[in-house]
Amino acid sequence: MQPRQLTILGVGLLGGSIGLAMRSAAPRCRIIGWGHRLQSLQLARQMGAIDQAETDLAAAVARSDMVILCTPIGTFETILRQIASGLSRGCLVTDVGSTKRSIVRWADSILDKKVNFVASHPIAGSDRRGVEFARADLFKNHLCIVTPTSTTRATALKAIGSFWKMLGMRVAQLSADEHDRLLADVSHLPHLLAAALVAMQDEPALRLCGQGFLDATRIAGGDGGLWRDILLDNADNLRGGMTRFQAEVSRVMNMLESGEPDALRNWLSAAAQRRQILVDQKLREMRAD
Repeated sequence: MQPRQLTILGVGLLGGSIGLAMRSAAPRCRIIGWGHRLQSLQLARQMGAIDQAETDLAAAVARSDMVILCTPIGTFETILRQIASGLSRGCLVTDVGSTKRSIVRWADSILDKKVNFVASHPIAGSDRRGVEFARADLFKNHLCIVTPTSTTRATALKAIGSFWKMLGMRVAQLSADEHDRLLADVSHLPHLLAAALVAMQDEPALRLCGQGFLDATRIAGGDGGLWRDILLDNADNLRGGMTRFQAEVSRVMNMLESGEPDALRNWLSAAAQRRQILVDQKLREMRAD
């Protein structure tokens, strides 16, 4: 899909990167950027991520045939209520949120049936924040998950898939429930654990940390407010993942307490092998694209 006018609500890292990617993918598309901070909007214009800056939501979405929510998840419901009456008939609405059940529920209850909503989660990003770190190639060769429902129009689903592919992404479909369950384990729990690793350290230990510690905790540098919303929105699935993680920690503690070198080596080797398989798979996927 190549929209004639695209509105990006929240021109930060992801929103700005969408705007920059659209510059080369669909140069005729007019891009409207909305936000609260004039300085960020002005920078987005200077970078070429947007053509027009708006601080008024109604003006931002007027006459656009595609609208993308790129704000924190905690703002989604309020924004949907504020833009619902101003959306054009047939407008395609999507988001970049890391959880899907809530946005699907809100969109279903708030948006008029004249509007086409398809939830999206482009799995691409950075621990950096702000439009100044936006990149046109941020989405290239990465996966985007879309979560259609039983009422999603086939034309809308095809259009949103085409849009993300136009930005260089691979597209897969999951239900919102399945998305949130799986992402709790491979995205939300790792972020929580990285933050916990940083929080538990004494200052003398931190002064001795090497690159391994920085690599293991890189994602702890993400925006606290944004990640607060994600973790709270997916708390039920996250609690399940934490319980399974605690079981693994208990296994290792038992090995350490009983002095089982072979069992500990086998556990570590199995994890290393499983990770290498994952790395090789990701490399094949990128080469295939």
